[in-house]
Amino acid sequence: MWHPKARISQEPSALNLVSCDASGTVRCWSTESEEPIASLEGHEKRVSRVAFHPSGNYLGSACYDHSWRLWDMNTKTEILHQEGHSKPVYTVCFHKDGSLAGTGGLDCHARIWDLRSGKNVLTLQGHIKDILAMDFSPNGYHCVTGSEDNTIRLWDLRQRKSVYTIGAHNNLVSSLKYSADGETLVSTSFDQDVKIWAMPACTPLKTLKGHEGRVMSCDISPDSKYIVSASYDRTFKLWAAE
Repeated sequence: MWHPKARISQEPSALNLVSCDASGTVRCWSTESEEPIASLEGHEKRVSRVAFHPSGNYLGSACYDHSWRLWDMNTKTEILHQEGHSKPVYTVCFHKDGSLAGTGGLDCHARIWDLRSGKNVLTLQGHIKDILAMDFSPNGYHCVTGSEDNTIRLWDLRQRKSVYTIGAHNNLVSSLKYSADGETLVSTSFDQDVKIWAMPACTPLKTLKGHEGRVMSCDISPDSKYIVSASYDRTFKLWAAE
């Protein structure tokens, strides 16, 4: 996971990248050394996902020990250790204004957390299998979750409920990413497809085919002109508008 200011205002010797692994360790990297500049230790099981807070000053980590943690990246210390999921926590993301965190777990639930109090303020229930992906919309009041039940759900945080359920893929949904303007959503799946949706109506726009293995993750460039996807076929692909 890249720091929000990596290659922009971050010095090459500073924190630019973080990684996580099955040992429970999160490692911090610069862009000028092959050795980590720091390690964040505390989780006792596999760390499945990490995500930077929009400010870049904090990092969230989701773990198979049924918890997630918030780290101060200036001091490399843990400032919040939160439990609430009954099974492993698989994904973590942050609201665009930095006030909320979202987590999705193998207990089929997504949870919204107030970072000021550290409390779970909303539990999103509806998926019938593991939640593997989650992202907040830039509009501030929608979020999406993707599941092993092959669906994407759009949630309205004001109404505190799911407003759309999309039968999105023919296999589990592995990642979700909103564009910077919130008008499109990209989803990936083990069915080898990358799909683009018009939001918030959840209208299918295009299916990108080309991978020969499970598609594990995706991202969208800040100007929304490019999509990148990574797959089990040992390739990543950069997609551009025709």
